[in-house]
Amino acid sequence: MSPRNASVNEELRRRSRERLLQATVELVGEHGYEATRLADIAGRAGVARGLVSYYFPGKRQLLQSAVHRLMHHTLQAALERDPRPSGPDAGRELMARAIDAILGLADDHPLLMRTHMAGILSAEGFIQCPEQQRLAQLLRETVVAYGSSDPDADYPLLRALLMGSVVAMLLPGAAMPRARLRNELLQRYGLAWELGVPPSEGAPDGTRTQTPGPGPGPGTGTGTGTGTGTGTVQEGQR
Repeated sequence: MSPRNASVNEELRRRSRERLLQATVELVGEHGYEATRLADIAGRAGVARGLVSYYFPGKRQLLQSAVHRLMHHTLQAALERDPRPSGPDAGRELMARAIDAILGLADDHPLLMRTHMAGILSAEGFIQCPEQQRLAQLLRETVVAYGSSDPDADYPLLRALLMGSVVAMLLPGAAMPRARLRNELLQRYGLAWELGVPPSEGAPDGTRTQTPGPGPGPGTGTGTGTGTGTGTVQEGQR
């Protein structure tokens, strides 16, 4: 039997890595970070235990890559969902979809997302990985579609606002409602409540219900940018 060529080996490695990432999301979401062992992840993925260390320096790095992969896939599915946005307001719809996709993950995977955020705030910090880079590219493209004239500055702000909102949703003992945080983010970007996928609990009191005309790009709004998604806007921008 002839040896496998390089492309076949690369594909097998890619699939093994993907299975490890998926197994990590499942097991940490089910049992928590501390109760999930690397051997458990390897077993769920159907790969040898040694492959985990081959691909990832440790469990924290594996978890961050796994969650970034989940976020990337969730965001991509939301942005590409039919009917595809078109016309002059397409960027607004895409921005609303991005907001809903990330906030929805906090609702759907609270233990996983809380663990992920805790890891980012720990000594290990924010880990760069291919999954994070793909997620970043999608968010940056969303900012560009929205109409940003400075996406290199506006993308990190959007990321910070989304991360802050997720933390606010999951803060033990002081969690804020998703609808309230969503409304603050929509107002920050001059978006109507009906865009994206509004949550079932309905709009908070005082929410704008009509789609606005062309508004400022994300780098020119007057939100406070607190990192919790609770910035304010001037009355003329609502």
